[in-house]
Amino acid sequence: MAERGLEPSPAAVAALPPEVRAQLAELELELSEGDITQKGYEKKRSKLLSPYSPQTQETDSAVQKELRNQTPAPSTAQTSAPSKYHRTRSGGARDERYRSDIHTEAVQAALAKHKEQKMALPMPTKRRSTFVQSPADACTPPDTSSASEDEGSLRRQAALSAALQQSLQNAESWINRSIQGSSTSSSASSTLSHGEVKGTSGSLADVFANTRIENFSAPPDVTTTTSSSSSSSSIRPANIDLPPSGIVKGMHKGSNRSSLMDTADGVPVSSRVSTKIQQLLNTLKRPKRPPLKEFFVDDSEEIVEGIPQPDPNQPKPEGRQMTPVKGEPLGVICNWPPALESALQRWGTTQAKCSCLTALDMTGKPVYTLTYGKLWSRSLKLAYTLLNKLGTKNEPVLKPGDRVALVYPNNDPVMFMVAFYGCLLAEVIPVPIEDAGGQQIGFLLGSCGIALALTSEVCLKGLPKTQNGEIVQFKGWPRLKWVVTDSKYLSKPPKDWQPHISPAGTEPAYIEYKTSKEGSVMGVTVSRLAMLSHCQALSQACNYSEGETIVNVLDFKKDAGLWHGMFANVMNKMHTISVPYSVMKTCPLSWVQRVHAHKAKVALVKCRDLHWAMMAHRDQRDVSLSSLRMLIVTDGANPWSVSSCDAFLSLFQSHGLKPEAICPCATSAEAMTVAIRRPGVPGAPLPGRAILSMNGLSYGVIRVNTEDKNSALTVQDVGHVMPGGMMCIVKPDGPPQLCKTDEIGEICVSSRTGGMMYFGLAGVTKNTFEVIPVNSAGSPVGDVPFIRSGLLGFVGPGSLVFVVGKMDGLLMVSGRRHNADDIVATGLAVEAIKTVYRGRIAVFSVSVFYDERIVVVAEQRPDASEEDSFQWMSRVLQAIDSIHQVGVYCLALVPANTLPKTPLGGIHISQTKQLFLEGSLHPCNILMCPHTCVTNLPKPRQKQPGVGPASVMVGNLVAGKRIAQAAGRDLGQIEENDLVRKHQFLAEILQWRAQATPDHVLFMLLNAKGTAVCTASCLQLHKRAERIAAVLGDKGHLNAGDNVVLLYPPGIELIAAFYGCLYAGCIPVTVRPPHAQNLTATLPTVRMIVDVSKAACILTGQTLMRLLRSREAAAAVDVKTWPTIIDTDDLPRKRLPQLYKPPTPEMLAYLDFSVSTTGMLTGVKMSHSAVNALCRAIKLQCELYSSRQIAICLDPYCGLGFALWCLCSVYSGHQSVLIPPMELENNLFLWLATVNQYKIRDTFCSYSVMELCTKGLGNQVEVLKTRGINLSCVRTCVVVAEERPRVALQQSFSKLFKDIGLSPRAVSTTFGSRVNVAICLQGTSGPDPTTVYVDLKSLRHDRVRLVERGAPQSLLLSESGKILPGVKVVIVNPETKGPVGDSHLGEIWVNSPHTASGYYTIYDSETLQADHFNTRLSFGDAAQTLWARTGYLGFVRRTELTAATGERHDALYVVGALDETLELRGLRYHPIDIETSVSRIHRSIAECAVFTWTNLLVVVVELCGSEQEALDLVPLVTNVVLEEHYLIVGVVVVVDPGVIPINSRGEKQRMHLRDSFLADQLDPIYVAYNM
Repeated sequence: MAERGLEPSPAAVAALPPEVRAQLAELELELSEGDITQKGYEKKRSKLLSPYSPQTQETDSAVQKELRNQTPAPSTAQTSAPSKYHRTRSGGARDERYRSDIHTEAVQAALAKHKEQKMALPMPTKRRSTFVQSPADACTPPDTSSASEDEGSLRRQAALSAALQQSLQNAESWINRSIQGSSTSSSASSTLSHGEVKGTSGSLADVFANTRIENFSAPPDVTTTTSSSSSSSSIRPANIDLPPSGIVKGMHKGSNRSSLMDTADGVPVSSRVSTKIQQLLNTLKRPKRPPLKEFFVDDSEEIVEGIPQPDPNQPKPEGRQMTPVKGEPLGVICNWPPALESALQRWGTTQAKCSCLTALDMTGKPVYTLTYGKLWSRSLKLAYTLLNKLGTKNEPVLKPGDRVALVYPNNDPVMFMVAFYGCLLAEVIPVPIEDAGGQQIGFLLGSCGIALALTSEVCLKGLPKTQNGEIVQFKGWPRLKWVVTDSKYLSKPPKDWQPHISPAGTEPAYIEYKTSKEGSVMGVTVSRLAMLSHCQALSQACNYSEGETIVNVLDFKKDAGLWHGMFANVMNKMHTISVPYSVMKTCPLSWVQRVHAHKAKVALVKCRDLHWAMMAHRDQRDVSLSSLRMLIVTDGANPWSVSSCDAFLSLFQSHGLKPEAICPCATSAEAMTVAIRRPGVPGAPLPGRAILSMNGLSYGVIRVNTEDKNSALTVQDVGHVMPGGMMCIVKPDGPPQLCKTDEIGEICVSSRTGGMMYFGLAGVTKNTFEVIPVNSAGSPVGDVPFIRSGLLGFVGPGSLVFVVGKMDGLLMVSGRRHNADDIVATGLAVEAIKTVYRGRIAVFSVSVFYDERIVVVAEQRPDASEEDSFQWMSRVLQAIDSIHQVGVYCLALVPANTLPKTPLGGIHISQTKQLFLEGSLHPCNILMCPHTCVTNLPKPRQKQPGVGPASVMVGNLVAGKRIAQAAGRDLGQIEENDLVRKHQFLAEILQWRAQATPDHVLFMLLNAKGTAVCTASCLQLHKRAERIAAVLGDKGHLNAGDNVVLLYPPGIELIAAFYGCLYAGCIPVTVRPPHAQNLTATLPTVRMIVDVSKAACILTGQTLMRLLRSREAAAAVDVKTWPTIIDTDDLPRKRLPQLYKPPTPEMLAYLDFSVSTTGMLTGVKMSHSAVNALCRAIKLQCELYSSRQIAICLDPYCGLGFALWCLCSVYSGHQSVLIPPMELENNLFLWLATVNQYKIRDTFCSYSVMELCTKGLGNQVEVLKTRGINLSCVRTCVVVAEERPRVALQQSFSKLFKDIGLSPRAVSTTFGSRVNVAICLQGTSGPDPTTVYVDLKSLRHDRVRLVERGAPQSLLLSESGKILPGVKVVIVNPETKGPVGDSHLGEIWVNSPHTASGYYTIYDSETLQADHFNTRLSFGDAAQTLWARTGYLGFVRRTELTAATGERHDALYVVGALDETLELRGLRYHPIDIETSVSRIHRSIAECAVFTWTNLLVVVVELCGSEQEALDLVPLVTNVVLEEHYLIVGVVVVVDPGVIPINSRGEKQRMHLRDSFLADQLDPIYVAYNM
């Protein structure tokens, strides 16, 4: 820490005395000049600073870790040192580009401003294994693993823990580490799991770890944290019902909550996750900069989306309308050639020995010089060959005017030059392209109609080949014929052959390619006249003269590299020395050495080349640049070019560089050279700079910055308009209206020297190449057409041209314009050198939720630590926010060398954007800030004072709408000639069947092989039940009315035990047995049901009995206090003297316990009459009688599944083939094979079974066919569910198995709830289930709006089967309890003889009972019917179909459970809708679940792909939820497959997931906290 403490912050440096600062600056210089070693530098520096170190450290509270030999805090040398110290230190890596000291200072100041706002940002949690970037990580010992006790180091931190959270130390300490107590209380969580250490790097330091969290507004239903699934297997455990979360429906509010911790309603305060979420909430409490404007009208039907309106106070242009600016006239020189080819002919024949072009080898040494004579003779040979030797005399391959591709590597300028001039002489049109293979280039070749490609032998050998040696057909490319242009393959033209050189006209000369913002490649056609005139204009502007030497570092195939290095040099008989990119990479000083060696007069460079030369200049002391009269900086229009030019000048002035030699210029493919600074007169004052307000720029106006120097942009001029040219500035969007003098617009150039069209694209051409400017009234100004240059800028005083950005880099956010390059410059000014590569930052905008959002992607250095990266990212956000007043939506860091590159090393922006949007960028760090950026959300809905129920009803009557109600067939009218009707009790029916049909088999249980392992006839079941009843009396000493827990795997034993209890007068409670491999998660549920039901005894088999008393069980629950456990495996042959008969049918028959998806454990009481009515309704609906067989693949523990498994067969006498769902995991074919084998007409399953078959057998339909499985016998395949029907799953199941005979009409669903387990069931008669599309937006407002299929934001709902006989349903407003109209959303209330008779609770809470089971409508029901509330939202809609009764059929649609809905922004969301959206976005999402925590939306996604894709999901999830649901995601958690807990009905248990998340037990791959 000691030496780290001595690295003072800029603020601290500023506080030092001036003489110390001067000495520091001197030291910096010595080190950068190499006069002192790094060690000596550090020693002297610490000596200088030691007297001030305590105060230095105080000033800079968060210690800044400064990597040595990287750039120091940049403003150290700023204040008192003379200007020659304005240098960057040149240690470290070479690609330190675009340094701007001015900008850096501004950024540091902006960040310092944030110091006051003490804010802790939660750092994302990342599993270590996911992104190990270098092997060095693997052996780093943990920093300070002083695990604080309260963290509970031994708490399960499954497989790999996020042990890399370091406390957020930050140089500017705007991230507040408000930890009271020790300053580095790092609670390193234990990473031991499965006996091995998985990741030991980093310490887990938690902001706020020991602080008391105030105003922790937790929702009231947060549940205990003891109950999380800690299944460490990656496969989802077989249908585990997780324990309920300690809340039993029907408890009093205050009772029995002592087990929950007081703080944060049950979430331990030390829990790392909730701390982070608290930080996130604190961050979000900060006011957003843009005020939420009131544009959203909550119209009763529709939310009106709007884009933010312009700010009324924004600066507006005030100047007069500009007039076009003319360049000096193009001089008339008598001996200028009539065409460029003529110039070549003249020099090639008269000055053959003169050097034209020199190529360098890889070390930077000249390797070959092409003379004018050679260029002429070889071009002639090529022209002759192209025209005469490729085809036959009658059918030549090429005709004049055809287009030809030129494919040459960047280090072979000689071959390229010969090929280019050869094409010009043959009058074919060369199209130079970059390295072969790009798909977009293929589009260009296709649109230009190119069939021939010229290349060199070396290049051809390097191209990929097919097996038989042909060149591979590149994706998207037309078929090409390749021609090698090396001399030995060319034919010498006969003496009398001469090329046809006509004076230059408007016919095309060549096509230069350009890539648009979207990534499409277009070809700009340049005429021969334009090519010539441009050469003349450049020659005049640059004052070129014969014999001068020019060093070209640019790409010679296009832009300035082509114009100066290939055209102007031939025009003026100059000598070009071409320095390729590959040489610059190995020897960055090579161009400076070439200038020195050849006494070159002109050099053509980019800012990058200036930087590289500065980095390497120590290697070469004795170079001289005094010969240079022009250093043409071709990207002089960039925001960082000013500082590059200044820094280069200050370093090389001592090497003879003249200040007036620096000549920035501005170019574009369409307009060619727009402006260039002419070489200055020695001693004349240098041109001034424009210091513009960034805020003004974002509104497109020029304001000299006065108030805040931090948000200023310094730009240098790019000289005057080209000779013979004319320039105007027009508005960038809309008609080409001339700008005012103080307005920024697109620069347009009119002259003969620009391009003529985009080849083959007439429409775009007109917009770009034939622009007639208009005045404010819209009438044209003059008739001269202008060309849009794609550059943004203005004409300043003295007609100097200033460029402030490119159209392609323009980001339009909320009506303001930002320049991508400016944002890059700001990002780089935040000391980036340790974290990211300077030259590899991409900035673009993506359209999300009706506005553009800024995305910044950078390449992270392999040695950057998590913490450095996170700090850098956080500071970049602050800096951009401060300087540009715009929020960054997403900032992503990707591993080194993974961004798509252009051939010459830049970042390919449009491809990066493409990868980002499709989720294949694979970032290693990501920070999303939707809360800051998204300011155009609709206003949260205010609940309107409700209209009274009476008014609603009257309103419906007036509107002619019927009240939303529906009913099944009336039970009274159905005649049954069945003997069963005379028995009131199920036990009596079994006894009667045992006498009447003793050998009739009621049940058959199958194993995984499909063989019947156990059957039960009426008599066998009766006898077995008698024995169990006898044991209950003997061993259990039970009395009638005692509760007995039945703990059995699915099977016939369970059924026998159930009837045994009825025979003995006991009340059976069926409970799913605990999972032997997962006792900690499953046994507490069993224990809780045993306790809540006050069971007097447990009936079970020997295996489970041993399990209940095992040591493993003792670790999960208290095994000493189990009630009596009776083993029913071998029973004595004994029977009760007399079977029990209940005195009345209203007596309790059994208890049905179930854990809801929200973690509530609820038991309901079923009376004997309800059981009878339920069985009768099912019998009638499904037409069940004793000769029928049904197959059941369901869990038999609660709800309709239990009734079908245990009750219905005894009542109706049909045979049930029982298939335990867990057997399907061993044999996926089991269920379908059974249905086929027994030719079963009616089968029942759960969604989990259906999903298992759909996913598991999806690609095995052929196997099913070969096995002879045919499902054409199936009449009904019913999914038993208590949720909205999963239409997509049902449809894919139907489609999948249609090929093996499954009728699409067969698949349907049931609907039941806790208060009534069977409300709807499709059955055998009646119309097919109907479907409707409803509008999701309206649904959020609790309204139903039916829409057409394919409407945006529509949701497909299916009817949940037909309403059962005897059941009545009404739709009610849950708040007013008044009925609602047809097709209106409300709570589904039910009245039926088989409704449960109440909750079974420890406390007799009458109010809840009355409210849920015996409630009346507040209005409009004269009969005062007693209704039960299902807790589900839905609607009834009258259809055109006819029901079995002959009346029109009323369809019931279930939308979702009320207690699952999320109330966000005043709207009601169903989790499944958000989950469906999220599941669609990426192929690697296996499952998804959402829940809320303190008003934050948390999205958990299971990743089935590779862990590198984890961070790709974060922006995709955020985007889709914002776009489709108007919600901002607070936290995105990426986990392994199988982590989201799912119960036996196949429903997600979101509350358990939430508890596990908050207790930090999910072992996530990545947790992203959106800012």
